[in-house]
Amino acid sequence: MSRAKTPPRKLHRGHFAFMRALAQGLDERASWDRYLRMEGEGADLRTIRRTIAWIRDEFAAAARRENRPGTAKLILMDPQRFSAVPAAKAPPSLAEFAAAHGMEDFSEAEQIQAYDAAYPGAGQAPTRGASGRGQGGRAQLSRRARLIDHQLEALRWLQDLVVRDPRPGDGVSAWIHPTLARRLERAGLPTLDGLVRHINGIGARWWVQVPGVGALKAARIVDWLRANEDVLGLRLGAHVARPRTLLAPATLAAVVPAATALVPYEKFILPAELDGRAGRFRGPPERCLLIAGNDHEAIGAWLASKRPAPDGKDLSATQRSYRKEAERLLLWSVLERKKALSSLTVEDALAFRHFLADPPASWCGPRHTQRWSPLWRPLEGPLSPAALRQSMGILRGLFGFLVSQGYLVGNPLAAVAPAPLPQRPLGSARTLSFAQWDHIESLLKAHGDTEHRRRLRRGMRWLYATGLRLAEITQAKCEDLEQTEVRGDRRSAEAGWLLHVVGKSGRTRQVPVPTELVDEFGDELARHGFARHVQAESNREIEILARFTPPRPVAWSASGLYQAMKTFLAKAAEGLEGRDADRFRKASVHWIRHTHGSHALQGREGHSPVPLQVMQNNLGHVSIGTTSQYFITECDERIQAGGSFWGNE
Repeated sequence: MSRAKTPPRKLHRGHFAFMRALAQGLDERASWDRYLRMEGEGADLRTIRRTIAWIRDEFAAAARRENRPGTAKLILMDPQRFSAVPAAKAPPSLAEFAAAHGMEDFSEAEQIQAYDAAYPGAGQAPTRGASGRGQGGRAQLSRRARLIDHQLEALRWLQDLVVRDPRPGDGVSAWIHPTLARRLERAGLPTLDGLVRHINGIGARWWVQVPGVGALKAARIVDWLRANEDVLGLRLGAHVARPRTLLAPATLAAVVPAATALVPYEKFILPAELDGRAGRFRGPPERCLLIAGNDHEAIGAWLASKRPAPDGKDLSATQRSYRKEAERLLLWSVLERKKALSSLTVEDALAFRHFLADPPASWCGPRHTQRWSPLWRPLEGPLSPAALRQSMGILRGLFGFLVSQGYLVGNPLAAVAPAPLPQRPLGSARTLSFAQWDHIESLLKAHGDTEHRRRLRRGMRWLYATGLRLAEITQAKCEDLEQTEVRGDRRSAEAGWLLHVVGKSGRTRQVPVPTELVDEFGDELARHGFARHVQAESNREIEILARFTPPRPVAWSASGLYQAMKTFLAKAAEGLEGRDADRFRKASVHWIRHTHGSHALQGREGHSPVPLQVMQNNLGHVSIGTTSQYFITECDERIQAGGSFWGNE
């Protein structure tokens, strides 16, 4: 298969401005930094010289295409050489001039045109073979000035001829240095509009996801895009200029305006004809217990009925999960089905289930994209059978709520039977073995001593030791820790720690925490100037997985922890082969919870297993049957046990 050709690189106004500066004798490095900074570092003379040679070749080719070879040669002349020639020296003959400038094969008219431009004060150029010596002329400095004027005029002519403004659909290779353009293309950013979307969608550190592009190269690209915003019709948001941690929530919220489009629930504008006020299955207003006037407000009332987050500031994990499902249905109903949510039928519900199993690419975006980003989409891809079953169950609950409150007269999802799911033990598919966890522990010990790496190490060890869910560990604070006395076999009192946890459906429980983990966290607090004792009054509001950034620690978001752990687990697979490597690549935060449950119930060599009832409380399971699914043994141990039963040696 033939390889696609790279589109030719285009000349832009910066190239002409740079060459005009050189023609006038300005410093090439200073001119480079002003006009061609995106081409590379001004300190690299090799890059500058290569670029100058390419520009000159492009200029000459453009002039020849217009049958102006004399102009091409004129542009390539160096005006500086005239200042070093004695003023009394006579101009050369036309033949000497042509030989000196490689114009022997040009017509005499073209040679004369170039000669007159180079020696404007010498009078009419001598014919071929005639000598120009002895003819009067102006001082060489005047000739240099006139040559510069002619060159600048030629550059203006060429610029009007070949320069066009960049367009959104242009490839990055047409406007950006080839080496840099190739790196952008390999990162899936082949066009200017795609590049702008990516930068706006990620923010100031967009370049982290583009191998080979660092902060300096990224700044040059951003500068060029901002300089061409008007002609491109593409604008970089104000949020791109500052790190996300320094941006106010209002700044991020303003990145994507409210619209009737694929935007999050809180920004979705219902068109008047589909807002549900005249929904086909709306109940009588006098019997409705909700003050919601449209479907968007009705969903909001349903979400508000769920248990809020403990701090009351943000949505709880349950509310966020439920919003995601209702959001997808609302967007699909209006944008795809062209119906109000309160007009959906059983057939619509079935169609939506098929849609979730095979959504179009335009509905899918990168995993864990934040809701303020233009890259956000309602889905990441087709839902798995388990996720599809959960989605339809949540939406069945939404419609059940709306019916019970009199907003609707019927539930279209009640007639949609849930898809059966094969039952298999939780631990068998998403649990790491003892040896695999030991590999992780060895990597954690050698993971470095930066604040971020210590925080990741703390998160991994706390998750493995406690079996907490992602939302539970990121919300845990110092005030949730309680020191207690534990009496051992000899009845001697020892200090122990319990963590108060608010889990699913607001159920509370106490989870034991190893003393050494609490002590390590105390050391981290002291390292950043806080009281070492975790129960100090000044530490109450500090999260256990806090990011210690001035002036006060801030919580590590659930998505931030998830992504950091996924990256770490993927690196843990490096250098491994077969099943071990595959397990680490697939593993996620929730695998650590399963691993905790499985390892605790089995008991490591030299350690007693944790009783099933204790594990049920620690994990926060309503049913002990759920906890028992973590009770598995290693594959090799099961095979060996089977061999003993079969009578194998």
